[in-house]
Amino acid sequence: MSDSPHPTIPVSPNALRTLILSILTSPQYGVPQKHAETVCEAMLTADLTGHDTHGCQRLPSYLRRIREGVMNATANPIVTYPAPAVAAVDGQNTFGHVAVAAAMDAAMDLAEKFGVGMAGVKHSNHFGAASWVIERATARDFAAVVFTNSSPALPPYGGREKLLGVSPLAAGFPGTTSGATGATGATKSVKPFVLDMAPSVAARGKVIKALRRNESIPAGWALDRDGKPTTDPAAALEGTMLPIGGPKGSALSILMDVFSGVMTGAAFAGTVASPYDPSRPADVGHFVVAMKPDLFVDRSELHERLGKLWTSVTESTRGSDVDRIWFPGEKEQETRERRLTCGIPLTQHEIDILNDEAFSVRVTPLITQPARTF
Repeated sequence: MSDSPHPTIPVSPNALRTLILSILTSPQYGVPQKHAETVCEAMLTADLTGHDTHGCQRLPSYLRRIREGVMNATANPIVTYPAPAVAAVDGQNTFGHVAVAAAMDAAMDLAEKFGVGMAGVKHSNHFGAASWVIERATARDFAAVVFTNSSPALPPYGGREKLLGVSPLAAGFPGTTSGATGATGATKSVKPFVLDMAPSVAARGKVIKALRRNESIPAGWALDRDGKPTTDPAAALEGTMLPIGGPKGSALSILMDVFSGVMTGAAFAGTVASPYDPSRPADVGHFVVAMKPDLFVDRSELHERLGKLWTSVTESTRGSDVDRIWFPGEKEQETRERRLTCGIPLTQHEIDILNDEAFSVRVTPLITQPARTF
């Protein structure tokens, strides 16, 4: 098992988009164009921002669930309104990306009217990285929170049995075009604050990526099925992930299950199916909130305050071995800019997996450049 990075091939985002859309909308899968574009947006956003574990490499698992009849790729979510400023979304077992997009859109429409809107989702599926849902809100100038639950991967603190999900906690706040004054006195724009984190030391998708690339994982990420530390991704997937901060990470995962599972009517308490399990519907639950960012202070003061926070964080005194202090979401936004120009790095094996899916539905595969080490 290798500890060194594998050579990768830069793939054009446009080429990847064309491939994903062609596969999804092919006669074999028949995904409606609008749904396909939502799923594609989510996966490309993940790949462009460096969250490769939740990007295009998730496509084969979704396609398998469609083929096995445990996910309905053509269903439309049903949105009802049980109370003012509240939407309830039945995902109808469609793509999680489609269901959570419907929820966030409904929450934002409610926030336009009431200042704040929220939505709960049941009968959904895995939606990839939560950051793209946050960006959907910040692009419309809303602050937002996104919760989801997921299949068992973590034990409760003190336990050994997989019961809780490695469920992301995400939040975001729209950026400004003015307000941040750096040390040089120049005024800078502030990009959106975007937080997307798992309650585990590492996202489970990173272990899956390491297994796919035949790489080891760092010590401290996971335990094997016997409760012993492991650097073998296969053993980690059979065992459990480790929570951040011991009881704190465990409690955060329970929080996701309370709001996304218990409250919404979705599966919970270890009963959510894995996106890699083609035997039954997942019944994932989500909970989202959208709010106008200027509910408490006016817009000009808000921009000034956000700019001050950005400057205070990014220009604070660095540790001796630190080159730069990042504002949450800033690193991903710079990665996006670089990959839009240089391409999305995939290994030949990862490209072959996608091309196999293309060949199976008779659409044009990816044509790539020679591999290189990033």
